[in-house]
Amino acid sequence: MSKSHTITSRLLLAALTVAAAGCAAKTSPDVQGAPSPGPPLSAGSPISVPAPPAPSAPPAPVGEPVPVPVRDEVIVASSLDDLNRTSPLQPVFFALDSNSLDQTAQTTLDQNAAVLRKHPSWAVMIEGHCDERGTAEYNLPLGERRAVAVRAHLISLGIPASQIQVVSYGKEFPFDPGHDEAAWAKNRRAHFVITAQ
Repeated sequence: MSKSHTITSRLLLAALTVAAAGCAAKTSPDVQGAPSPGPPLSAGSPISVPAPPAPSAPPAPVGEPVPVPVRDEVIVASSLDDLNRTSPLQPVFFALDSNSLDQTAQTTLDQNAAVLRKHPSWAVMIEGHCDERGTAEYNLPLGERRAVAVRAHLISLGIPASQIQVVSYGKEFPFDPGHDEAAWAKNRRAHFVITAQ
């Protein structure tokens, strides 16, 4: 074999090796999202630039959002039993043998007056209660004085007198059946009952 023939064979073998390597690279999977190469450009060929992708539309709503009811809507939709079970009107508490409204009681009544202003159709009964100490004859008038003091304060805040009634139960219906100061403090109270909506 001549020397030129050997060089030609080696060049041919090298060219085939390079071509085979190029083919193997082309059959490998493309990188995700990478554009595939186009045909080779010749001199004078126009270069085409792909158009940018169109902006994606916002996702379609799955369904209409359900509004969360606010507390006032829940109050309006409640029955009298439900209203009184989870009453927006808070009780007022008193010191021993007293019907005076301290600062905490006045703050509570300010909040209760705001609720009553929102619901002028409500009729409210204020129950006066006492702890177990003392006689029934003593506690019944004390409970009434407590309920009347609360009613008078609400009227002074602009709540119509016709919206508020009072009753005294003395010591007959304790909130807490215990026989210690913690229980008695809970039982010396003016309790609100909504009687009409």
